[in-house]
Amino acid sequence: MVRHLVAWNFGDGFTEEQNKSNAEAIKKELENLINLIDGIVSIKVFTDHLETSDSDILLDSVFEDEEALKNYVTHPEHVRVGKEFVRPSVKNRKCIDIRM
Repeated sequence: MVRHLVAWNFGDGFTEEQNKSNAEAIKKELENLINLIDGIVSIKVFTDHLETSDSDILLDSVFEDEEALKNYVTHPEHVRVGKEFVRPSVKNRKCIDIRM
């Protein structure tokens, strides 16, 4: 299995209310990908971070294998969510993929 972790910060120029709304939409859309893309074992988005955090949003996902992760990255639904919800709302993407 492979764990795919991605962390972002809220983008510049948004109000606190907009950040909250954007984070809820990102969470809903990303977590729904488990229903649309084969090979996802689990997917969870955390948006309620403590003030001691360096990031505002965390994606924690697990895939059956590296091939499933590669499929996820290029899958049209994942691309759509990134284009419509994630990229317009965040900055400073950090990612790590780990074999488990």
